[in-house]
Amino acid sequence: MAVEEEDEAIKAASETIVEETDLGYQVFNAPDESVLDQHDTDRIPRFDVTQEMLLDSENPESWLMFGNNYEGHRYTTADVITTDNVDELELEYEMTVGANSSMEGSPIVVPGDPPIMYQANGPSHVKAIDAREGEVLWSYTYPAPEDAVLCCDDNNRGVGVWEDKIYLTSLDSGVQALDRYTGEELWYTSTEDYKEGYSSTWAPIVYDGMLFTGSAGGEYGVRGFHCALDAETGEELWRLKTCPEEEWVGESFQQSGGTNWMTPTLDTERELLYFNVGNPSPDFNGTVRPGPNRNTCSTIAVDIHTGEIQWSHQESAHDIWDYDAGMMRMLLRDIEVPHRDYEGDVVYSAGKTSWSYVVEPETGDLLVRGEPLTQQINFLEMVPHVDEEREYVMLPGLLGGQDWQPASYSPETGLCYHKTLNTPHSVKWRNEEYKPGEKFWGGVVDVEPDEEDIPDDYNGHISAVVAVDPTTGQVAWRDWIDSDRYLWGGTMTTSTGLLFAGTQNGNMVAYDAENGERLWEFDLSDKAVSGDPVSWYDPETEKQYVAIQVGGSGFVGRGPRGDKLAVFSLAA
Repeated sequence: MAVEEEDEAIKAASETIVEETDLGYQVFNAPDESVLDQHDTDRIPRFDVTQEMLLDSENPESWLMFGNNYEGHRYTTADVITTDNVDELELEYEMTVGANSSMEGSPIVVPGDPPIMYQANGPSHVKAIDAREGEVLWSYTYPAPEDAVLCCDDNNRGVGVWEDKIYLTSLDSGVQALDRYTGEELWYTSTEDYKEGYSSTWAPIVYDGMLFTGSAGGEYGVRGFHCALDAETGEELWRLKTCPEEEWVGESFQQSGGTNWMTPTLDTERELLYFNVGNPSPDFNGTVRPGPNRNTCSTIAVDIHTGEIQWSHQESAHDIWDYDAGMMRMLLRDIEVPHRDYEGDVVYSAGKTSWSYVVEPETGDLLVRGEPLTQQINFLEMVPHVDEEREYVMLPGLLGGQDWQPASYSPETGLCYHKTLNTPHSVKWRNEEYKPGEKFWGGVVDVEPDEEDIPDDYNGHISAVVAVDPTTGQVAWRDWIDSDRYLWGGTMTTSTGLLFAGTQNGNMVAYDAENGERLWEFDLSDKAVSGDPVSWYDPETEKQYVAIQVGGSGFVGRGPRGDKLAVFSLAA
């Protein structure tokens, strides 16, 4: 069917407009109330998604959370597609999802007959899809408020699932629980006042009946927080203010920033959450926030029951370069770090600094700071004031390095895989008055600096897919990718030695994960592929599937928005 014409929720999403204004990205023509359209909902198998299912990341038939496991590995055990036959991978179907949106998310797939995919995109739209046939079973559009302001487009990166519910974060800094069989609203919890600049865009996770989420809005001078909700009722269980008043100077904690960009990682053995924490606020003017600005641009370990911080590892103290810790952390089990005489679990990440970091999960002590994933030129130097004549063009630019794009890990190769940016940006700082709900950057950025100001030793490559050995921090291989757009979105590994990634040039690529050789490419679109690949095996069809969302973002040269979901398959 022509879903845009016949589905009222998809139609409401497609008619919603997101535009950049002086205040940031804003939503226009959104529905005044939520819209639900149901089709053949009886096709959805009725059973609860149990905690045991969520813990079983070895099941090739499912992809039950953003990273496919609590450790954030983005790894599938489905083994039909191999390095020997990946060149036979074919497009199974394409869908127009009905919203000209920023397509940065990961669908989830609940196993069954048929398997059910829950696919979300901005602004605050989700649908249940028969993943075998590519047919919409229900769709839902949340009424995003038109007075909400957003830093970086109308992103929604996916949903969480638990028992009979799915959970959608909303642009007005809330969480909406839906019946996963019917799409009907069950409860809604607002976590903060969006009119002050708070929002949320990531996929939440659920563990033992607790849902974990937090705050975005670091570019609006908000005070970042993380919180836990009762997954059954939406009641708040605890709240953590990321930047403690006693560790900030004067009243600077009030506009401290320190929000979380992405889904947290969960250590089920230690019952800790590893949150990635964003920039201090304002971004570029550090004069109004003296000191190291504790916990910003950091990994923080948080007790899942109390919300108390156990440790913090900071990547960029007193940050004035917008070097957020944007990437979802990965928990790697039983890793040997020979030069540190260490063996055990580690928390791994890479930052906008373009360094990778390996820290101990018990203490946060740094074990490895890796070699640069991209170039570091004019790096960590003083940012000039707008009245200075000095031009400061830095690499990495304000998008990194490694930004939010979710990395992946392969137990077969022992490597971690990143989509990185190698783009020069010009930055200056200035004094700004804080006003609730308005941008509080404390500076200006030129994402296209004059050519004569770009450092001579810039290699001219805008982006790369990079493989890193976490035990040494060394780059194992790198594939430079050039374009007039930025490389966005995540990667995925398979138990058969493959790495999947989409490019900003509209291609889907399968690499040999060991050496970076391109084994298969498919031209999906003239738009950027900014989504994160996922995979599952369907025992009924005896096929392995790979799905990716297609479309860029209006923010900072990431390519035109899109509305496509592509699904590939290969039979056993």
